[in-house]
Amino acid sequence: MNPSRPLVLIVDDNATNLDLLVNALKTEYRLGIAKNGPNALAYAVKHKPDLALLDIMMPEMDGYEVCTRLKANPETASIPIIFITAMSETVNKTKGFELGAVDYITKPFHAAEVKARIRTHLSLKEMRLQLESQNVRLEHQVAQKTAEIREMLNASIRSMALMAEIRDPYTAGHQQRVAQLACAIAEKMGLDAKTIEGIRIAGILHDVGKIRIPVSILSRSGRLLDAEFEMLKIHPQVSFDILKNIPFPWPVAQIVLQHHERLDGSGYPQGLKGEEILLEAKILAVADVTEANSSFRPYRPANGIEAALTKIAQKKGRQYDADTVTACQELFAGEGFEFDTGSGSAAPCFEPV
Repeated sequence: MNPSRPLVLIVDDNATNLDLLVNALKTEYRLGIAKNGPNALAYAVKHKPDLALLDIMMPEMDGYEVCTRLKANPETASIPIIFITAMSETVNKTKGFELGAVDYITKPFHAAEVKARIRTHLSLKEMRLQLESQNVRLEHQVAQKTAEIREMLNASIRSMALMAEIRDPYTAGHQQRVAQLACAIAEKMGLDAKTIEGIRIAGILHDVGKIRIPVSILSRSGRLLDAEFEMLKIHPQVSFDILKNIPFPWPVAQIVLQHHERLDGSGYPQGLKGEEILLEAKILAVADVTEANSSFRPYRPANGIEAALTKIAQKKGRQYDADTVTACQELFAGEGFEFDTGSGSAAPCFEPV
């Protein structure tokens, strides 16, 4: 017997019907025989036939029940089932289709009709399997290309961040550490993975606009003059102008634009208040202030994380979002959060989707 030929299971308790079907199909197909429902189920699980011809009226377990059980079992659910029955009423046929059968052949049947129906449904099954295989290959190719595009995006983002840091070596790594803390805060607050990824990218790029700020201001060792501070305050708008035409799937440009806004309207550049500020920007603001106040700056020594946490706590709910501040405090106090200072870059807080 040629094992490459399709295997057809015939389920019927009538010996005459079995003989007719076997004689009609034996030259083209491998055949399995079951004279009742339980045997049919056992055979299907063991041999995985390519198609089943199933009689409806059988003792112990009728064809409807056999069909229901085959379709409920993941191992046999994909087997095409053709009912063979003497019943011709529409309601009976409809029930079979509802249970998952693909076709009906009414007794008395003709061998040519049976062969034609079997060929049709085996061809459809083969095409479906080929389509599923092709879909798997396409999904793999899409995943591979997506990974390549994501790596290109991350490389571009790192390069843009580096442009600003090269001009301000005293704050090297600041953007990456802010992104790391902002991601951790967002995750603790229960934000979804997609939103957190947007926050990560905004964090890495939030100071890219400092490329427009004179180095003399960025590296000044004393207190900034009022005019110099006004110059420094343009960097969120410059960052926005750089990023606004990049088609990120997140509002990165707006998050960066708003990261110096404050709940009471005392921030810049737009003086936004409360709910006018994006939640992502509120999170980035807390992360930014915490990292900046804990780290060394040309005009002061590093204050340390305790002093930084004290500062945001003093303005909690007034300038900084209360839930965000609480999450930040708990990360350091109860969960041992530490900045990753080894790599100089912030890894994604989760696997991207």
